[in-house]
Amino acid sequence: MSNRKQEILQTAIEIIADEGYAGLSMRALARASGMKLGALQYHFRTTEDMLRELVAYIAVEYAKAFDALRADGDALSVRDIAMFVLDDVAGEPLQSDRLWPQLWAMQQVEPLVADLVDDVYAQYLSVIQQALKDAGSDSSIAEALCLMSMLEGGTLFTGNGRRWESEKHAVRDTALAFIDARYPC
Repeated sequence: MSNRKQEILQTAIEIIADEGYAGLSMRALARASGMKLGALQYHFRTTEDMLRELVAYIAVEYAKAFDALRADGDALSVRDIAMFVLDDVAGEPLQSDRLWPQLWAMQQVEPLVADLVDDVYAQYLSVIQQALKDAGSDSSIAEALCLMSMLEGGTLFTGNGRRWESEKHAVRDTALAFIDARYPC
């Protein structure tokens, strides 16, 4: 992917994080990227193309962050994954504590986004299931989904600017205590 295309996608993330998904249009993205609509359409012919590449870009950035977490070659523990999510390791450039709630909302009105985000979650779910299996759990999908919901919900309620942001560290500690008790290393 070209640097310019990556910059445009990063601008799309900023628009979604700052203004909500309703603020993202091809015209708004062109304006925020300092280009004319025609120039933007050179990179992304349609809104659908842009959304597809945006979610793919987000998925790749998270995959890179997960790969960096696995850099030592050890399997990821349930605790490692929880800390990754709760500490928002990939969050800085992706503004994930503000981006993901908007992506969740977009899923309700944009079937393409729903399918693409579900693909990202399917990968995330498989990583959690493997960690659960490694921890001796029967790694049922229900258990993995429950854990994923708890972690994602924690970021939703305690993200930057959220009502319970001041409870972020307490929620993190509580989630990790639950995981340590249930899945000791």
